[in-house]
Parts: sequence; structure tokens; C-alpha cells
Amino acid sequence: MTFTSRPHDLLWLSNADALLNIQEAWVASQWHTGLPVVVRRDVNDNADIPVGVRGMKREQRAAGWVKAEAISRVITPEMLADRERLLHSPFVSQPPVQAAILLTTFAWPWHWGITGSTGYALATEIPVLHAESDLDLIIRAPQPLTHDELCQWQAQVGKLPCRADTQVETPFGAFALNEWLREGRVLLKTASGPQLTATPWHREP
Repeated sequence: MTFTSRPHDLLWLSNADALLNIQEAWVASQWHTGLPVVVRRDVNDNADIPVGVRGMKREQRAAGWVKAEAISRVITPEMLADRERLLHSPFVSQPPVQAAILLTTFAWPWHWGITGSTGYALATEIPVLHAESDLDLIIRAPQPLTHDELCQWQAQVGKLPCRADTQVETPFGAFALNEWLREGRVLLKTASGPQLTATPWHREP
């Protein structure tokens, strides 16, 4: 299948051997093809897709790679922010899901989605959520967004019934929204490493 890799997309693989270059021993006993891996930021010479694997424990995270042809299913963060999906989630009573439902009541001028543990729970129905869980959000921003627009979003996020953090995804990487609004410059996460910049929508020399 044709697949454009985007960080935070959840991928299901066609077979267990599709997960390449995994070093952590726990992965063999805990991961199987019924569980997704998540696209991360990295690059190699083979144009493989960089992915991360979640274990049962919070500290169990492993990095690996997959070939595009091994992907059998994709769920994006935007799909997880669908209002009907949220309303019918088995975790609808949990604060992060309630918070996401509140965000769907506004007509935002961009695409946004849910990542992190809340996104993983929504996609898999595995109960990794609890009352103190954070809500990790992403805004897709191929074009620059105004300070006022982002402040409106942040004002609503600040009223949510749980802690929420937003990453803004530009064509060159992603940055923390609260850092951008506070500092006017950010540590941009890119496939080749972090980059301190005041122009996250433009490639710097």
C-alpha cells in the first residue's frame, strides 16, 4: 500500500517479522500484530518508517522500523478526534475523553487530533487511561497560524477537565504550543533532531 509517514499515526502490521531492528527483549513477549505501533521522528538510509512500540509498563518503550508494504491498517490522530468515535468509546466517562468531546464542539480552522495514551486507548480499547491521565493533542498546521488563533485554542484547552498539551505540526517538525506562546521561539522536533527556532514554518539554513 502507498503510505506517507506522519508522526503519531498508529500502524497495524501484517506480520510480527515486519518489526525491524528492535533491541528490547520484552517486545517479543508483549507485542503482537493485534497491537499498533506509532510513527516516530527519525530517518534512515533505507527510507523505512520509524516506529515506536508500547509495553505494558510506562517505561517500556522501544524504537524500531517497518517497511511500508508491511502496513495493514492506519489510524490517524484526526480519526481519533471524531466526535461520534469519542461518544461511543468505552472510556467516554474518563476526563481526557470528556475533554476531547468538549473540543469537538468548536469549529476550529485546522485539523487536530489525539495522540499519547488517550489516543492509544481510543484506537485499541485497551484500558491504559485513568482519571489523572493527560490529553495529548496535535494541530496540523501546514501554513502559519496566527497568534490570536492559537491563543483561542489554548484558552479552551485551559478550561478542560484534565491537563492537556498541544503539539503544532508544521512541514518541518513539531513544537509545543505553550512554549511558542510563552517564548516566541521553540525547540522544533524534526526527523534529524531538535532545532531551536523562531520560524517553525520555515526551513532555516
